[in-house]
Amino acid sequence: MNALLLVGGLSLLLLGGDWMLKAAVATAVRWRVPKVVVGMTVVSFATSLPELITSIRAALEGYPDLSLGNVVGSNVANLGFVLGIILLFGRIQVQKSFYQFDWPVVFAVSLLLFFLLHDGIISTSDGVLLLCVLVAVMTYLIKFQPLVVLQEAPQDVAIKSWWWISFFIALGSLGLAFGSQWLVEGAGGLARTYDVSERVIGVTLVSVGTSLPELAASGIAIAKREHGISIGNLIGSNLFNILTVLGLTAVIHPLQLVDQQLLAFDIWVMIGFAVLLLPLVFFSKRLQLSWRQGLLLIFCYAAYIALTLS
Repeated sequence: MNALLLVGGLSLLLLGGDWMLKAAVATAVRWRVPKVVVGMTVVSFATSLPELITSIRAALEGYPDLSLGNVVGSNVANLGFVLGIILLFGRIQVQKSFYQFDWPVVFAVSLLLFFLLHDGIISTSDGVLLLCVLVAVMTYLIKFQPLVVLQEAPQDVAIKSWWWISFFIALGSLGLAFGSQWLVEGAGGLARTYDVSERVIGVTLVSVGTSLPELAASGIAIAKREHGISIGNLIGSNLFNILTVLGLTAVIHPLQLVDQQLLAFDIWVMIGFAVLLLPLVFFSKRLQLSWRQGLLLIFCYAAYIALTLS
């Protein structure tokens, strides 16, 4: 039953996020919001809804390690599992913005999370700080780097009626509400049944599941040969996971660290994957990532999961 709740909750959560994404993009189109702004804000936020709703519910129901593990594990999965899989099927030409802005910001934000969590809690004031950093990053991108897109905004979206938008908002809200409830119940039940920590469930099953939208978005971008958007998608997702998901969750309910392995091991792995990305880019031919780097990333991610489960 716990496994069914986990799978069913994850499926409903992803569907709810997709329905909310459709409604959000349609609303932005009706309000004539520029595509670049839609990509950097509306789409990025909507595709992070599964992580956000899951982390908030987990925190409120007394599973702080599941909430933290979901975010840290998702960031590791994005750079290890998702990027590795994508590179097996296509090359990625890295844009200058990657090492001029994207990578330094992701690395700095990852270090910020480590220092905030060093006292064993992400407090309400920490959450406010993370949200302030988010506003600063978004302001800079929109004002000074209009060509950088964190997520892919749809090319052609027909103007939908407000009734259509309201229907998908309602449908998406129900999917996110019930999906997150089932997912947290199933994950917590599995942790109790098999006597494993919430952290292990969070950084493995839950984090990989909530990273599926990023895998789909990056795969579509690769298929369309929009490689810059693909790696920007993952960078943007990692930023949103830390700044938005943990920021909002901590404002609603402070996150008290229980399993010290999150601080002693998992966060270092998350930072390590961010560090690894830089030499992979600079030592590649013509700043182009290929299947060789993809295999290395997948191997490192598999090693991380093996160590976690052991």
